[in-house]
Amino acid sequence: MRFHPPVPKNGLSFLAVWAVVAFGFAAPVAAQTSAFSRALAEAASQDQALAGFYRDAGYASLWTSAKDSPRRAALMRALSSAAAQGLPEARYNAAGLLRAAKAASTQGDLGRLEVAFSQAFLSYATDLNSGALTPKKIDAGILREIIRPKPADLLQGLAAAERPYSYMRSLAPRAPQYARLVKEKLRLETEGQIETKLSSAKLELGDTGSAVIALRNRLIQLNYIDRSASAAYDSQIRRAVQQFQLDQRIEPDGIAGSSTIAALNKTAEQRLAAITVALERMRWMADTDLGARHIWVNQPSFVADIVDNGRVSFETRVVIGKASKDTESPEFSDVMEYMVINPSWGVPRSIIVKEYLPLLQQNPNAVGHLQVIDGQGRVVSRGAVNFASYSASSFPYGLRQPPSDGNALGKVKFMFPNPYNIYLHDTPAKSLFANEVRAYSHGCIRLGDPFDFAYTLLAKQSSDPKAEFATHLATKQETTLPLRAPVPVHLVYYTAWPTASGSIGYRPDIYGRDAALFEALVQAGVVVGGVQG
Repeated sequence: MRFHPPVPKNGLSFLAVWAVVAFGFAAPVAAQTSAFSRALAEAASQDQALAGFYRDAGYASLWTSAKDSPRRAALMRALSSAAAQGLPEARYNAAGLLRAAKAASTQGDLGRLEVAFSQAFLSYATDLNSGALTPKKIDAGILREIIRPKPADLLQGLAAAERPYSYMRSLAPRAPQYARLVKEKLRLETEGQIETKLSSAKLELGDTGSAVIALRNRLIQLNYIDRSASAAYDSQIRRAVQQFQLDQRIEPDGIAGSSTIAALNKTAEQRLAAITVALERMRWMADTDLGARHIWVNQPSFVADIVDNGRVSFETRVVIGKASKDTESPEFSDVMEYMVINPSWGVPRSIIVKEYLPLLQQNPNAVGHLQVIDGQGRVVSRGAVNFASYSASSFPYGLRQPPSDGNALGKVKFMFPNPYNIYLHDTPAKSLFANEVRAYSHGCIRLGDPFDFAYTLLAKQSSDPKAEFATHLATKQETTLPLRAPVPVHLVYYTAWPTASGSIGYRPDIYGRDAALFEALVQAGVVVGGVQG
């Protein structure tokens, strides 16, 4: 189902659209004249793709003849909904197009106007389809490869479209979550809400008084409970708190503790910022083939899902990278090709030189669980190495931990070979999964239920995945087990995401990425407003 963008109340009016369609040109003469073509070619000459398109089309118009009025109307209508989708509406200069259309009186004016319309369309269409920002320029941890549409393809698609507005709508992400986020953004901006601020540190079943009334009112505002006059923390409020906790990925104990109160106190402005960034992130992935079966790791949720045909078939808690420059887990997509049972751990170079080499320089027998290996992977005697003679840049050896119960990777790792040395794996540090915020690793993703994760993957290729896995595990030898059907893996970062219950779940911005992205969107011209506080 394709997304139908709404028209915001403060968008370009349909009177303005009609002015362009019906009365925009003072001299509605034929476009196929030499003056028109010369002006068009000159205006388009600085843009190779645009110049090539018009040259190949014999300088036929898309926008400025009488027959082009449906396209003009479609574009102005589309631009009027740009702000509703978190796009920088001013970038497309619809008002400037309207003024130029009204002022056009010569063939040369029409040629220049033709290019201006195409430039506005290409800017809007590209932003809608693949995002208004280049993420790597804002955060080095966003490694996602953005697939930008080719300008010629966009223009040719528009020229061939019988219904130009439907074609423009089709450029937006088609995932249903996109439409739900747009709908919630519009609701927050147009309806607004008077928000109850909660000041209590903790509320639970049996509590009474004004703090419980404030909690009840906040749950009513967020559509988690029907209106009532109760001043007691009863079973109805407890169930509403549990559903809210489930949506926010908070332990659903039905107790409004500090993390639950903080999530309830998230303002409409904060939610709007999270939604606006989520829409941009979805546009970056609009043309990404997720895969009928894929793995979805939303880092702020601390959860990894195996998704089959749109439904979560398995879910597990995860630990992600620590919130520091060198250890944050990146964002990218790749394809899982195999798992390694009883893995050895090849210590990453950054950890070797920053953490282990200083210890070995003080004591050659330090970190005795690790083997010293040379460039050919052979074990080197520690007695043969003068660790003190090397610096971080000159140390020629690697470190490896062989398969063991205490191996840093646990008993299995899941590989999607990539230049960033990121993968999913087991861990002996099981206690960390009990924490609500789970950012402790050096960047790789640790799985809370790695065996069950493996069984789910193997079920597609084995009649008894548990037995097959156990057989390899029992050898205590490192074993590579290929996946017959490789599985796409998407490491993502959404602090706002639609939930199965129909609401929007919000997560903490653990790395500060969303804050930086929102600031960049505002600087690009995105306007988020209309919230009543």
